[in-house]
Amino acid sequence: MIRTINLVKTYKMGEIEVPALRGVDLEINKGDFVAIEGPSGSGKSTLLNMISCLDKPTSGTVFIDGVDISLLTDNELAEIRRDKIGFVFQQFNLIHTLNALENVGLPLFFAGVGRETRMKRAKELLANVGLEHRMHHKPSELSGGEQQRVAIARALANNPGIIIADEPTGNVDSATGHAIMDILEGLNKEGRTIIVVTHNVEIAARAGRRKRMRNGRVLD
Repeated sequence: MIRTINLVKTYKMGEIEVPALRGVDLEINKGDFVAIEGPSGSGKSTLLNMISCLDKPTSGTVFIDGVDISLLTDNELAEIRRDKIGFVFQQFNLIHTLNALENVGLPLFFAGVGRETRMKRAKELLANVGLEHRMHHKPSELSGGEQQRVAIARALANNPGIIIADEPTGNVDSATGHAIMDILEGLNKEGRTIIVVTHNVEIAARAGRRKRMRNGRVLD
């Protein structure tokens, strides 16, 4: 489902070049549950940005469903992010002026889905993560774990086949973190491909496959 070939990303800071990825080869199959682990600065988030169509490599290739994404226009990349990939972030990234129901429905709004269908879908998704009783609360009225569950529901709005979670348990306690992983495991059992980036060894151990990064390289 996702494949990278000799992926290189170098950032320039003035005249200094900072290598973030140094020739990463990675294959993730449909239905995999993969943890990408490693210390800060190892290249995890940079790799995530590449396979999420959020950034472009300096060199190398990224394939999603067999398509070389370097050949796609910005609009085509945006369609992949909207339709094929659901994102879950460490900082939740919820809109604080919207309640949980409106936050979950937001991707459907951008997909052109009508309000009635949008709200029905959002209610179902919040019920699936156990938050049907909190759907009219704004993020400031929710705990960290509840906000992350809203974020997971939002990631599922357009029914993507891939869920990419960047440190999804980083801002919650250990028990809540494992509860979030329970939800991700359930989504994987439904057939979704799950990619979790983490520096937490316990969280990584729950994935079906583990890839460790160091100094911009994937270590097997």
